[in-house]
Amino acid sequence: SAILSSYFLNEKLNIHGKLGCILSILGSTVMVIHAPEEEEVTSLDEMERKLQDPAFVTFAVLLTVVALVLIVVVAPRRGQTNVLIYVLICSLIGAFSVSSVKGLGIAIKQMLERKPVYGHPLVYILVGILMLSVSTQINYLNKALDMFNTSLVTPIYYVCFTTTVVTCSIILFKEWSSMELGDIIGTLSGFCSIIIGIFLLHAFKNTNITWSQLMSTVAKEPSLP
Repeated sequence: SAILSSYFLNEKLNIHGKLGCILSILGSTVMVIHAPEEEEVTSLDEMERKLQDPAFVTFAVLLTVVALVLIVVVAPRRGQTNVLIYVLICSLIGAFSVSSVKGLGIAIKQMLERKPVYGHPLVYILVGILMLSVSTQINYLNKALDMFNTSLVTPIYYVCFTTTVVTCSIILFKEWSSMELGDIIGTLSGFCSIIIGIFLLHAFKNTNITWSQLMSTVAKEPSLP
């Protein structure tokens, strides 16, 4: 997206932005490599029990409260000047959309197996949550793209969304209980790389430093005769 926007929209990334994109991709790759295998859920009843788990309910309530505070209080004041506000709203809501898609995928699979799923109330709850979360994400993502460069919004949104979804998956499917020490260290290392990438993208977005300028500062000065 950053490459395409530089060609078609004339939106340029400085050297800090390019390094931030690279660090974000590398950090996400490390997190995926060290991520534990997802626990298999084969029925809507199992999915319903996991959604009712106290840890996930607490996590969902916390996400909802933070998202509402950002939407009602922070976004009207800082949304037009800080790219993270709209992006964080989309990312936090994205955890609900991914969980809903997971549950609806199980429902579709059961439906293809000729099992009665139409009478299960969880199906309609998941459809409602999915429609609400996706519409909210589209709304605030469009606002972010209207206010800020695509080459800045997309990488940050990708990183924040991925981090939120991975965290939600760990809590919902109890993946953390089977992680070894090496995988935990790898996941935290990838997460730290992502945070550094976001910092470089956001903190230096208005700094105009080219590669030639950077190399000229470290070049050896010619010696005087």
